[in-house]
Amino acid sequence: MQQTRQHILEVLKEKGQATVEEIVEALGTRIGNITAVTVRHHLEILRGDGLVEAPTVRRRTTPGRPQHVYTLTDKALDLFPNNYRNLMGELLNQIKARLPEREINVILEGVANEMAAPAAVQDMPISQRLNEVVDYLTQQGYDARWEAVEQGYMLRTGNCPYHHLAAEHQELCTMDLRMITNLLGGIVPRRVSHMIEGDDTCAYFIPEADVQTTQT
Repeated sequence: MQQTRQHILEVLKEKGQATVEEIVEALGTRIGNITAVTVRHHLEILRGDGLVEAPTVRRRTTPGRPQHVYTLTDKALDLFPNNYRNLMGELLNQIKARLPEREINVILEGVANEMAAPAAVQDMPISQRLNEVVDYLTQQGYDARWEAVEQGYMLRTGNCPYHHLAAEHQELCTMDLRMITNLLGGIVPRRVSHMIEGDDTCAYFIPEADVQTTQT
């Protein structure tokens, strides 16, 4: 692979997501000066190769133009050698072989609680809360977004950080649901689409009535 594009993939792998400007800054320490125009050119080639996702908008907490961030596709992640998938798969197999289902659920619930803890929910309007949830999930590799829909809100995740394991270990999907519930301040969403069933995203419906209940 062309060297600059390889470096861009490495930057995105390290950061999880990055804007063009952040990629330019990171490449400056690797290959010297490079322009944003050149980076965008390489990103478009990488997108065409199926290695970089289409840019998504990073919501800002301060005034300014929206920032577009880039992330790697699952195809790109497979280019980087690792043994995490095998290790995690074997750990889950051993846990499930030795513990009853109830205890497994307690363990995964604890993991979900710990994962949500850094993004402690604050008393804020639902739109602002969803922005916070989306930012946190995207930082964790879920490629999240939300939209207002009839009678509520829809939270979508377009990437599963452990999709290779989820089909065999659907307990991980239950863990995600628990984590999202915690991030939403105790609102339990209803999952209406599921990537392991062939859907484009995992989508979670949040009824407006439940939001109103938590705010009263």
